[in-house]
Amino acid sequence: MQQPAGMQPGAPLDEVQAPTQEFFARARARLTQDVPPGLTDLEANVRIRGDLDLDPELWAKAGVKATKPAAVLVPVVARAEPMVLLTQRTPELKSHSGQVAFPGGRIDPTDASPLAAALREAHEEIGLDAKCIDPIGYLDLYLTFSGFRILPLVARVDPGYAMTINPSEVADAFEVPLEFLMTPGNHQRLKREWQGIERQYYAMPFGDRYIWGVTAGILRNLYERIYAG
Repeated sequence: MQQPAGMQPGAPLDEVQAPTQEFFARARARLTQDVPPGLTDLEANVRIRGDLDLDPELWAKAGVKATKPAAVLVPVVARAEPMVLLTQRTPELKSHSGQVAFPGGRIDPTDASPLAAALREAHEEIGLDAKCIDPIGYLDLYLTFSGFRILPLVARVDPGYAMTINPSEVADAFEVPLEFLMTPGNHQRLKREWQGIERQYYAMPFGDRYIWGVTAGILRNLYERIYAG
């Protein structure tokens, strides 16, 4: 069993301080576990984020369609200072190798729900026990150039959790302070060219960890849904 890099001893649940209580109260008030129809219905009118920041003309120009339903877990660890648990993918993976990511992946036909898929993937990738996870609600759908329609599930994680990392998928796991990730000044907006298209994306460098792309985009959506507006 492993603990993630940078993990500090957890406070007992009855000693969790105000920042943690505030975040989870906000999240429960603003999010639901209702599955948006847009996860499988490409024409559904729902809130959507994505690699091209909702620009339909660029999506058409890129010739990309995001059609594959997927789910990821956005695990917020209920410490005195709330933390977000992230993974570093192994460099041998064909897709997004070496990148910082949330536990998650494609929704299988045998998964009862996106929630079930996210919990299954978290267990397969880092051995996170579902008993330590309290699901709160979904963020907006996130569409990717790799063709996925990702539904992120925000969840409260018991600070006493343990992990067993699957080395075929995950090189490392670590925690980042929620406060850092929810500070707009840490949200870099960058540009790069992809197949002749100027793609904009978020990046949130933290020490020697480079959080960017889909992961940073989902974290930005977390900020918008919980703290903005």
